[in-house]
Amino acid sequence: MSDGKAVYIRFFTGVNANTIEALTKLVQDQLRKKVSRFVLLMSSPGGNVFAGLSGYNFLKGIPAEVVTHNYGSVDSVAAVLFCAGSRRLCVPHARFLLHGIGFDVTAPTRFNEKILDERIKSLRIDRQNIASVIADNTGRSLADVEKDMLEGTALNSQQALEYGLVHEIKTQLFEEGARVFEITGED
Repeated sequence: MSDGKAVYIRFFTGVNANTIEALTKLVQDQLRKKVSRFVLLMSSPGGNVFAGLSGYNFLKGIPAEVVTHNYGSVDSVAAVLFCAGSRRLCVPHARFLLHGIGFDVTAPTRFNEKILDERIKSLRIDRQNIASVIADNTGRSLADVEKDMLEGTALNSQQALEYGLVHEIKTQLFEEGARVFEITGED
């Protein structure tokens, strides 16, 4: 049974299927224990778009308050996961990175026109989904966020506050005696 305190989750890893699965399992376990407030302490280089969007949608859809707190760097698709917080915080010396997306290929790889067209369409949809999440949560226009992604935009804490990505710059991550869980994994 919950004692009314928040559960803190330190997410100091890349965004991938394994780390998002670990995060969702931990949150589900805590929800069964009647926890109603989660604070996701984040420092992440980003990673997999599919996993990041899935994690965002999961956290936005749970019956609990989610707060996110950048304590280092929140880069790439990790910014999407960060946007899951109804309250978004960062330390004074944090960084956010918004950029376009791509895909890796392993050699030798053969492409035909159909496969390339499918890849381009998928990339555009992923970019639009990421930009939409950021726009919806910051009050920025979709066109502005897409432009910032395509140009590559790095924001310090103050700039992230002005951008609408962060609600408050705050040094303290958790109170004494807080329950802090860790999500670690291979990047």
